[in-house]
Amino acid sequence: MGEVHFYHLTRTPREAVLPVLIARARDAGWRVEVRGTGNAAMQELDMALWRGPDDAFLPHGLCGGPHDALQPVLLTAAGQAPAPPCDCVLTIDGAAITPAEIADRARVCILFDGGDPAMLAQSRALWKACVAAGCVAKYWSQESGRWEMKAQAGQPAPQ
Repeated sequence: MGEVHFYHLTRTPREAVLPVLIARARDAGWRVEVRGTGNAAMQELDMALWRGPDDAFLPHGLCGGPHDALQPVLLTAAGQAPAPPCDCVLTIDGAAITPAEIADRARVCILFDGGDPAMLAQSRALWKACVAAGCVAKYWSQESGRWEMKAQAGQPAPQ
């Protein structure tokens, strides 16, 4: 069963959180998919990642290119599915993901805007669905100024 981490963004914008999470996933040896809701937003994120600091460059590409399977980090929009599937998926902007997809991944991270009531409701519903499906769910908050795990539900599958 997969593990899903919910990141409640209240202090730090996703553009600052994403590179940190991507780097951690890459350090674990995982291929990463960053899933958004639309092509324009993913193209904007692509440009932001290219403009990042030289010492923190994250090799990546937009889904739909000839070398998608070789990309260590692939930016996808709704309806695009990388082949082969990535080990780790980070969703932004309320991009959809199912408990079944989560179960097939090493890790899924849901980044959601704490100031958006619709995203809060969507994240709560996904949390409940994931736990009901047997996924381990962890909730991370920056309430104190740094990231802290505030809740955990579900049990890891026996090895």
